[in-house]
This record gives sequence, structure tokens and C-alpha cells, in this order.
Amino acid sequence: MYDTHDEDYEKFENVERLNKSQQKREIQALLALGKQLASLDAIALGKMDIPHHLFQALMDVQSMKHGAEKRQFKLICKMLRQINTESLQQTCAELGSRKDELDKNFHRTERWRDRLITEGQTAITEFMAEYPQADAGQIRQLVRNANKELLQNKAPKSARSLFRLLRDVISQ
Repeated sequence: MYDTHDEDYEKFENVERLNKSQQKREIQALLALGKQLASLDAIALGKMDIPHHLFQALMDVQSMKHGAEKRQFKLICKMLRQINTESLQQTCAELGSRKDELDKNFHRTERWRDRLITEGQTAITEFMAEYPQADAGQIRQLVRNANKELLQNKAPKSARSLFRLLRDVISQ
């Protein structure tokens, strides 16, 4: 006699099941991805290849609070489980690395601006050695004006201008 039950058993015997801990890790990864996506604006999300219902859920969660937000993220995780998330993860990683690079450049520019204002000519000499394409005369003038504004308790207009100039020079 031929038993179909044995045939079904053999078919499912080789299927690998994830243990509960692995399932939890995958859900946590999807939740983290959902939170990264929810932190993006509509323009950035619109450029990604995501289904409309997921896009709408991500837009909705941005205006929710506490309990409703938690339920919405569960729904987003469920939606993410149904699609291939590799490209979304890669895009979020690229956006994160770009943001890190921008933050790093911003802080570098801030440090240079502060050094130029506090240290004066020695810092200007070091800056010009590192960035010879910069206009030394303009930097000196802005540093002098920034120091005057600082002493007179005026708005730091020249310090802001110096920051913009340094940002442009450093980014080149």
C-alpha cells in the first residue's frame, strides 16, 4: 500500500524552521528598518521603491503618539515582512553614511572656525597650509570682525560668514 501521509511528511521534513530567537531578531531588524524609514521625509520615501500602502503607513506613523505609534510600527513590520527589504536596508545605510559624513564635515568646519577666532594668526597659518586654495585675506578680515563682534556683544554675523566660507573651502 502506498501512503500519502509519508510522502507529505518527507516533503516537510527537510524544511528548515527558524527558532524563536532568530524570529525575534528578524522582527527587531524589521522594526529598526521601519523606524529608520519613518524618520525620513516624504520626498526621500517617494524616491524609494516601496508599495503605496507602506508609504502611507510610514507617513501616518510620523504624527502618532505612544500606543498608536507602537501599533502602527507592528503593522509596518508586517508589511515589511511581505516585501524584499534588501534594497531598502541598503538605501537606509547609504543615507546614514551620507549623514555621518555631512555631520563630520560640519563639526570639522565648526572646530576650524572656533580655532581661527580664538587662536588668530597661528590657526590661520595652519589652515592655509592645509587648504591653500582659500582666500587668506578674506579669512583674516572675517576673523578680525568676528573678534570685534564678540568683544562688543553683537550678533555673530562675521562668525557665520566665516563658517560659510570655511564650509565651502573644506568641501572642495
